[in-house]
Amino acid sequence: MEAVILILGLLVLAFMALGVYATVKVVGAAKRGVDRTITQARRTVEDTTLRAKSYGQPGVVGELAQLRLSLRTSMRATQEALRAGAADDASLAESLGLFERLGVHGRELDEDLKRLEREPDRTTVASLLPGLKERTERITGAAESLRWAARDRARQFADDDLAALNVQIDVEAGALRHWTTEDPAPGRVADRGQEQPVGEPAGDEGSPQAITAPDPRLRTDYPWQKTTRPETTN
Repeated sequence: MEAVILILGLLVLAFMALGVYATVKVVGAAKRGVDRTITQARRTVEDTTLRAKSYGQPGVVGELAQLRLSLRTSMRATQEALRAGAADDASLAESLGLFERLGVHGRELDEDLKRLEREPDRTTVASLLPGLKERTERITGAAESLRWAARDRARQFADDDLAALNVQIDVEAGALRHWTTEDPAPGRVADRGQEQPVGEPAGDEGSPQAITAPDPRLRTDYPWQKTTRPETTN
């Protein structure tokens, strides 16, 4: 009796621990979802503000906003491309590492540009713009180089896979037409008809073989095939 009570107590404790673990996982997932939503919303607001400044405010402020917008857009696009490609291509792991190092410089530049937006000395900021533009172009150029290299690699893999698939389909198509032979000359057909005794089936080893209809029960149905109608008994 004591053993049964002990086992029941352990089961209760196990279920309680499992419930606590599931609750923690659910709360953590919900928190991550909320944080991700807040981050995306904040990013959208910042991008919209920068876009409005770049088009609506001429001068130094508009140019700084344009640099920040160009930097953020390029870095985000490269990050998404590399992460999406790394899921199928392990060789992009090194590219992701390089991008993380490039991201450090990109974040530093974005912070510098953000501080200069609040700088009241517009003359000094204007004198710094050529260097800031060059720095932005170097970072975005490196990011674009990684992004397009990853896309070209993925496209090349897709082309190679398609070429191999075409070869396999050609081989399979030839195998499906195994009964197809060249028509013999008319004279040969006539001679063969005269030599064939009456009552015996025509044909030899070189003649085409009869095609056996496939068993419909063994056929694999595909979504684009129509459903076979049942035979009527009338």
